[in-house]
Parts: sequence; structure tokens; C-alpha cells
Amino acid sequence: MVYVGLTGNIASGKSEVSRLLAEHGATVVDADVLAREAVEPGTPGFERVVARWGREVLAPDGTLDRGRLRHIAFGDGDELEALNSILHPMIGKLRRARVTEARKQGASVVVYVAPLLFERHIAREFDSIILVDAPRETRLRRLVEQRGIGMDDAMNMISAQMPAELKRARADFVIENDGSIEELEQQVNDVWQRLTVSEERSSLAV
Repeated sequence: MVYVGLTGNIASGKSEVSRLLAEHGATVVDADVLAREAVEPGTPGFERVVARWGREVLAPDGTLDRGRLRHIAFGDGDELEALNSILHPMIGKLRRARVTEARKQGASVVVYVAPLLFERHIAREFDSIILVDAPRETRLRRLVEQRGIGMDDAMNMISAQMPAELKRARADFVIENDGSIEELEQQVNDVWQRLTVSEERSSLAV
């Protein structure tokens, strides 16, 4: 099994790339999905978030108001680190369980999608790392126009992450997502071919 880390700064296009990889046959585990699971009502993560920030981060239906929590966290570095200290141990536990299950089921390529792969110091756990990148201005526009996030919050979210230039130097593959969908698909196809060659070599070695 080839274990791949897929990363990229916010609004770079990780979700689209992971979708394309899944179409090729990869098993995808997404940190954002795990983060939502970690703070569902009734979970220890949910209780810790409410204990830390109070009921002001709750929506009328009793779930977390993610927009409100995002505004608080990305507006202050200490608040963001407090949130990460709650979420990431739980995300890590869920991730390991999902990857173990995928391995048992015979998955040949498992892709873990994580925006903070380098920031959380887990890069060494992967056989290969794919970075999805796009210009800062493009990512800012996507956050504001496509996701409806306010300009101030969008800029804070971008500024909170490690510069993409530092990540590019540490990635095995870089996918440029500032062109057409056809160009993106071709890049993903190329990466997939190289990943599956790696998987075949690993199988032969065993």
C-alpha cells in the first residue's frame, strides 16, 4: 500500500484533486471530514470546544456554529492554537483507524487530505506527498466568491498557514491548480501513474 499525504493551503483545490484521485481508485481520508466527526454533539471534542468558548459558538440547532468558531480562531493565533490542540489529537486517532481499516481491506493507494500536514509535523508518516497550489490572489478570490467568506476572515485564514513556497520544497509532487479542469486532470493522471508504479514496485519487493 502506498500512503500519500495530499496537502495545500486553503482554497488551493485539494478537494477537487482528491475527488479525481478517488476516481482513479484511491481510498481517500479527509482531515476536514474527521474534524467534523470529532466535534459532533455528544463527543468529547464537542464538549471541550463548548467548555473553551462557551455557548456563543453553538448554532440554534445545538451543533457548532462553524462560521463563528472560524472567526474567533483565525482572528487570534492563540485561539487557533487552542482549537488545534483540541482537534488534532482526535483527528489523528480517527485517521489512524481509517488507514488501518483501508489496509485491512486491501487498498493499494490511500490518500490523506490535510491542509496542515507540514504544520502538524506528520509529513514523515507518508510514502509520498502531493502539494496542490494556486496563487494567493486566486485562493483569496475563491474563498470570498465561492465560499462566501468575508474578506477579513479570508485573509486571516490564508495568513495563518505556512507559505506555500516552503511546502513546495518538501513535496514529492506539485500540482498547479490555476488553469483549466482539463489541465488539472492531466496533472492528476500523471501523478497517479507514478504513484501506482511505486505501489507495484513495493508489492514486488514484498
